[in-house]
Amino acid sequence: MDEIDRKLLKALQQNAQMTAQELGEHLNLSASQAGRRRQRLEDQGYIHAYAARLDPARLGLQVQAFVQVEMESQSPESARAFLRLVKLRGEITSVWTLTGNSDYLMRVYCSDLAALNVLIHEVLLPHPSVARVQSQIVLDQVKQDAPLPTDHG
Repeated sequence: MDEIDRKLLKALQQNAQMTAQELGEHLNLSASQAGRRRQRLEDQGYIHAYAARLDPARLGLQVQAFVQVEMESQSPESARAFLRLVKLRGEITSVWTLTGNSDYLMRVYCSDLAALNVLIHEVLLPHPSVARVQSQIVLDQVKQDAPLPTDHG
């Protein structure tokens, strides 16, 4: 990966809809060269997908929260059962495994506090593998999900 590839990735993170022509102009390359570079980066797995960022509030998702889950059991079967549940729930948009007291951190979007309450008390806590759930409600997101740094060293 060279500097032009890094600039290309940075540009696509800002606007994934850039055409090969626009990328070429941005990178001082021909459209075909820019298109080939993009295709190569896709083929090599640097680019996993292209997606639209939606406005949660416009979709009626008024509550964003981070939910930490501590598991009762660390067995592989318990983890698989819990992750099956998590994958079925559309309001859970991201899940990370963690070190420390909590085993999982989840980002959730709900229509309101009542919906968050249902998720926690009627879905997560009753799961036999779950020992504890702690949530933090987001008051304001002061920095949006940013593009990944492409020029780290």
